[in-house]
Amino acid sequence: MERSFDLLLVGGGPGGYVAAIRAAQLGMKTALVECDQLGGVCLNWGCIPTKALLRSAEVYTQLLHASAYGLTASDVAFDLPQIVARSRAVAEQLSSGVKHLLRKNGVEVIRGRGRLAGGGRLQVEGPDGAVTQLRSAHIVLATGARARAMAPIEPDGKLVWSYKEALTPQVMPKSLLVVGSGAIGIEFASFYSALGADVTVIEMLDRVLPAEDEEISEFARKAFTRRGLRIITGATVTGLAKGDDDVMVTFESGGQPSTLRVERVLSAVGIVGNVEGLGLEHTRVQVDRTHIVVDEWCRTTEPGVYAIGDVAGAPWLAHKASHEGILCVEKIAGAGHPQPLDPRRIPGCTYSQPQVASVGLTERQARETGRELKIGRFPFHANGKAIALGEPEGLVKTIFDAHTGQLLGAHMIGAEVTELIQGYVLGMTLETTEAEFAHTVFAHPTLSEAMHEAALAAFGSAIHV
Repeated sequence: MERSFDLLLVGGGPGGYVAAIRAAQLGMKTALVECDQLGGVCLNWGCIPTKALLRSAEVYTQLLHASAYGLTASDVAFDLPQIVARSRAVAEQLSSGVKHLLRKNGVEVIRGRGRLAGGGRLQVEGPDGAVTQLRSAHIVLATGARARAMAPIEPDGKLVWSYKEALTPQVMPKSLLVVGSGAIGIEFASFYSALGADVTVIEMLDRVLPAEDEEISEFARKAFTRRGLRIITGATVTGLAKGDDDVMVTFESGGQPSTLRVERVLSAVGIVGNVEGLGLEHTRVQVDRTHIVVDEWCRTTEPGVYAIGDVAGAPWLAHKASHEGILCVEKIAGAGHPQPLDPRRIPGCTYSQPQVASVGLTERQARETGRELKIGRFPFHANGKAIALGEPEGLVKTIFDAHTGQLLGAHMIGAEVTELIQGYVLGMTLETTEAEFAHTVFAHPTLSEAMHEAALAAFGSAIHV
């Protein structure tokens, strides 16, 4: 028996469940198909549990340096099983919250794997093998992505980890090699290093956090190195020789072969879109390097089929997926005032120690546009709140168009910059110029004053540096 809906969503991650709730709010009869945990990888195995782990590491680090704050903490230690249990509990709490929100908004959740069957039909194979036939004029694919498995560092679940094993370690490795220095790799490197592991990071490109502004990237490299990370750039892993409880890693750097023995290897070399098993081969949907090609409204080349989130390509961020879900649904419903998503206005955050956050163009990208630029910088060591926090290591960098005053990019490293970056994101959305930043009153003492001073510095009027 075939069941009809106004909207069908395949995948219950931060794109799918948000889109489903928004559709229900707009009066659409909505069903969400999910074969695993609601909230997707982000909530269950990514964004949320990693932040819980990193928070534990941050508190532990603060306790180790209690004397710097005039405090005494003796016999400081960590309980790894309890750290992992807390992380899992946080994820489970939020996953239950997503289930509640979907039920509250009248979204029907159908367990199983969805497959396009043509003509607005979706076949769902349930856990018991039974197939349900669904129909809708609008089907949104939000199937996300998974970690890339790349030779010779394919995860084996024991000696070579994916993010899942890194989130639930049975024991703390004495040494760890992280392959890949993007946000995922660096966050895990920070966590394990903070808890005492000897961590090495290998990056194929010439710098750490290669998507960030080069100046911030170099600042980060120095900061991470001071915290004990060993970072090797311009290097490629060429082989693994696995022992009973360790790995001999062969890598090449600068044309020279080297070896490194570690207890565990973490592969963090990117992701691939989950496009298999969706029935795309029988449609006009185009796939480019494992990602579904869409237009500015998340429409594929197959009428009535849409794609949002990681499966629809970079940037692979939960907040991008959620925003796409809302604009896609509002465009379908003809409601609200949806606008195409400008990827330059999507913030990126890395929750390492110190944190890194950015939005807009890097300095190199801005110069490649041919514009005349005004660039401002303000160090955290000149910010009163950062000094009072004992976190004076940081930098805020702003990039403006010299003639129009338009904010082209903002790049930050330091304490809580993942919270601060939204001020610049909002400014870019409102098309704010340096004049508005200059005339805005920032509370004192706050870390956000560094944002004000960095904007003033671009035009030669910073006060405290």
